[in-house]
Amino acid sequence: MDLNYLFHRQQVSMMMSAAARGAEARLAHAQLASRYATQIATTQARMGADRLFVAA
Repeated sequence: MDLNYLFHRQQVSMMMSAAARGAEARLAHAQLASRYATQIATTQARMGADRLFVAA
């Protein structure tokens, strides 16, 4: 999967979490961001890239 797409989706999820009005929505978006971070790390590892740029 394209790393740029994953980074974008992670950032959008983090922004949505920060802007969410309810705790349930905030948690759901934060969990999505975390899953994207995991996918980013996995993809980077497969590519032999460093994990320095993964925001959790």
